[in-house]
Amino acid sequence: MEPNINLDKLSAENRNTNNWERDAIVKLATSGLQEQRRARRWGIFFKLLGFAYITLLLIGLSGWDFSGLSVSGQHTALVELQGVIADGESASADNVVSGLRAAFENEKSAAVILRINSPGGSPVQANYINREITRLRELYPEKPIYAVIADICASGGVFAAVAADKIYADKASIVGSIGVRMDGFGFVETMEKLGVERRLMTAGEHKAILDPFSPENNFGKRHVQTLLDEIHQQFIDVVKEGRGDKLAKDENLFSGLFWTGEQALELGLVDGFGSASYVAREVVGVEEIRDYTLREDILSKFAGRLGAAIMKPVQEIFLHPVLK
Repeated sequence: MEPNINLDKLSAENRNTNNWERDAIVKLATSGLQEQRRARRWGIFFKLLGFAYITLLLIGLSGWDFSGLSVSGQHTALVELQGVIADGESASADNVVSGLRAAFENEKSAAVILRINSPGGSPVQANYINREITRLRELYPEKPIYAVIADICASGGVFAAVAADKIYADKASIVGSIGVRMDGFGFVETMEKLGVERRLMTAGEHKAILDPFSPENNFGKRHVQTLLDEIHQQFIDVVKEGRGDKLAKDENLFSGLFWTGEQALELGLVDGFGSASYVAREVVGVEEIRDYTLREDILSKFAGRLGAAIMKPVQEIFLHPVLK
C-alpha cells in the first residue's frame, strides 16, 4: 500500500523552513551593517576629538595669543620684552621692534606699553630697541609709550626702557645693573696638572687674545678693558639722555649695582609704581589691552631650539660683552 503523502503540506513546510533561514541571514547581515555603521560613527567622533586636542595643544605650545581679536575699538597696546635680550631669542630686537611698530601704526591704539622682565643681554640688541623707540616717538608724537617693569629690569633692560616717556615698576622689582661684563675662564694650570700640551697656531699677533688655554697677558687685559669701558660709557650716555634731570646724583648709579623699585624711584630710574593694567586704566585711560607681541609658531620655535642646541657649543668658544 503506497503511503499517502500530502504534497501541498510538504511544500508549505519547506517554504517555512527556507523563510526562517532567509530571515535569520537577513537579520544577521543587518545587524552586522548596523554594527559597522556604529563603529564608523564612533571612529569619526574619536578622530575629530583627537584632531581638536592636537590643534589646541599646538596652539598652546606655539604661544599664539588671541586675546586682542575681540578688541575692535580703542585700546592700549602691549608689547612684551621678556627674557635675555639677544639675537635669536624671544626678546631679540627684531621681535620687540616688530611688535612696537605694529602697536604704533594701529590708529586704534591710544598708547603703547613695553612690559619688561629681563636680566639684560646684548648691548647691540638693546641699543636697536632703544633707538627704534626714539624713532617711533618722533614719528607718532601724540602716542605715548610707557615702560612697565615686572620682576626684573637689569642692564640691557634699562638700556631699552629709558627711551620710554615714563617708567613704572613694582616696589619689589629689581632695577639697575648699569654696567658691562665679559666672562671667561683660564685652564692653564689645570692643563699643566693633567699634562696636556696646548698647540695653537694663529695668523695675527693678537688673534688668540682671549684664548682660555693660554696665559693671560697685560696687553690683552688692557685692550678688553678699553672695550668694556667704551660700551659702559655708551650705556651711561643713553641712560642720561633718556632720564635727564630725573636722575639722582649718586656715585653708585652707574657702578653696576641694582636696587628695588622703591630705591629706583628715589634714584630717578623709574617714575612711579604700577602694573600694565594699572597704567592702561589710570594713566592712559583706556583699560582694554591688546597684545602686539610677536610670538613664534611651533615649527619656528622647534627649528630655533634645534639650531641653538647645535650652535651653542661653538658660540661659547668666543666671548662677547654682555649687559647684565
